[in-house]
Amino acid sequence: MHRFYLPPQACDGPTLQLVGREAHHALHVLRLQRGERVTVLDGEGCEYLCDVESTAKDSTFLAVREQLSKPAPPCPISLFVAVPKGKIIESIIQKAVELGTGRIVPLLTERVVTQLDNEGAEHKRDKWQQVAIEAIKQCGAAWLPKVEAPISLKDFLSRKPLPELMLVGSLQTERRHPHQVFKDFQSANGRRPKNAGVWIGPEGDFTREELLAIEATGAHPITLGDLTLRVETAAIYCLSFLNYELSCS
Repeated sequence: MHRFYLPPQACDGPTLQLVGREAHHALHVLRLQRGERVTVLDGEGCEYLCDVESTAKDSTFLAVREQLSKPAPPCPISLFVAVPKGKIIESIIQKAVELGTGRIVPLLTERVVTQLDNEGAEHKRDKWQQVAIEAIKQCGAAWLPKVEAPISLKDFLSRKPLPELMLVGSLQTERRHPHQVFKDFQSANGRRPKNAGVWIGPEGDFTREELLAIEATGAHPITLGDLTLRVETAAIYCLSFLNYELSCS
């Protein structure tokens, strides 16, 4: 079944209207016809099963047949990732959505090649948020992650609050296996974390000073194995691990 995205404010009433990018896809790519069944996601837990009611030159009208609701994840996951070269960040965002991440913060660290002014950062944010939208349509996720504008590590660390439990992939300091970090948290608190996050550095890793600043917020340095992983591989590894631990807790 084909999936579309509409923000919550556009999902009020028995008939939904696809416009812009979504309408173009429905009309000119999929060539949907009256009576075909589609799904609309609002990114905030609601899924609408609809039939195509009618089409116009630049819009498609959908009749809502059923509305389903899915609860928010019990432990939201955040990904704080240094922006890699090229379009790799788009692949990271796609995989992060598939792995249930609720918040993605692209970081401009010392060893990040890409540098942006405020206008450029907002343009990138809009582009990458659209990548996340396409990803929920592909995988059927009911909740749309928030992709924030790229920000320097220093500026971001001045923000509060941060997740209750944070992991940081490290090549430099004393590290523990991530399972041990979860085990120690469970023992100390008698529960799983209310929210969690993971920090992933750029090519060449965080600098020593950056890593110490991240650890000062309470992040736990973890090992990702004996091999040096690419940024995108490290992100997928850590997010997969978080999903496993949180589902087993």
